[in-house]
Amino acid sequence: MIFLFKCWKVNMTPEEVKAKGWLIFETIAGSRAYGLASENSDTDIRGVFILPLDYLLGMEYIPQVSNETNDIVYFELKRFLELLGKNNPNMMELLAVPDDCIIYRHDIMDMIKPEQFLSKLCESSFANYAFTQIKKAYGLEKKIINPVDKEKKTVLDFCFVYEDKLAVLLKDYLNSNNFMQEEMGLTSIHHFRDMYRLFRSESCEYSGVIRKETANDVCLSSIPEGRNPIAILYFNRDAYSVYCRKYKEYWDWVEKRNEERYAGTMQHGKKYDAKNMMHVFRLLLVAKEIATEGKLNVRRGDREFLLDIKAGKYGYDELLSMAHALHAQLPAYYLSANLPESPDLIAANQLLVAMRKAYYSTATGVQSFIFLNNNDL
Repeated sequence: MIFLFKCWKVNMTPEEVKAKGWLIFETIAGSRAYGLASENSDTDIRGVFILPLDYLLGMEYIPQVSNETNDIVYFELKRFLELLGKNNPNMMELLAVPDDCIIYRHDIMDMIKPEQFLSKLCESSFANYAFTQIKKAYGLEKKIINPVDKEKKTVLDFCFVYEDKLAVLLKDYLNSNNFMQEEMGLTSIHHFRDMYRLFRSESCEYSGVIRKETANDVCLSSIPEGRNPIAILYFNRDAYSVYCRKYKEYWDWVEKRNEERYAGTMQHGKKYDAKNMMHVFRLLLVAKEIATEGKLNVRRGDREFLLDIKAGKYGYDELLSMAHALHAQLPAYYLSANLPESPDLIAANQLLVAMRKAYYSTATGVQSFIFLNNNDL
């Protein structure tokens, strides 16, 4: 017999998780924890929660929850330990946030020790994350240098007419001949991708090159037999697809960008996201300290240097050179570091089991167990 189970999808907010009493850890994170926040910096909140047994044993497992802006994100204990096992930088930082950032901490969190997870894997996890920030910073530079006009181009801007051994932009061809695109008709040419026979009818009996300005493709017409094409048309479909992607990326970025942060970038005139570059060095320096000091320093002692980067006091190429030099030093630091190669995942699994047992032995856990029994599970 085959049993079909419903695929459960539970949508829950951080506020609901907190109200249900599942939260075991909550802290201020990000720039305010690093000591790098400006007056108008957002306040990032991160936390850890434990699902009750009826969720854990059922089909409603919730790995994490967040608000719409991702300023508040809570991770279920299993997901939290999984990411710690990969030396995820954001999760590792939560083990070492300064006491003045902690909003709430359940005693059960004392079972997790930073030294259980610090390992040589931090070399790659922190460095890889750092270099994604470099890409983000460079991506902003490209957007600043190459803005995309708000008026979106149409398929007609990517169509060319082959006439007299020359390729002419369709719009120019139409203008020079006093034609309208609505007078045109197209038929495909077998074995020639994106090439079409172009016909014209003054009575507009054809479908036109496109049906409407927002069309994403050319339009074919039914052409009576015996009529001769006036030219060959080529639609550069690949270029049009690339343009549409870049247009969407650019204007999505404009819509969602932090205007204050963008204004700061334009003010220092370096045309890269200085905040991203600041985090590149923060991550690389944290990786170095893990190897050389055996601990993760969230609150930064190199605050002035990092804030100088954020203020745009260095050129992009200069920072890139410095970042690569620091990155190149990491293998030597980690070779001599007194750290395991990677976290002990068997021990992490045992820790997860022990924490759940300790949590479920409380009143909350007992109530959840009774609830399960009452529902014949």
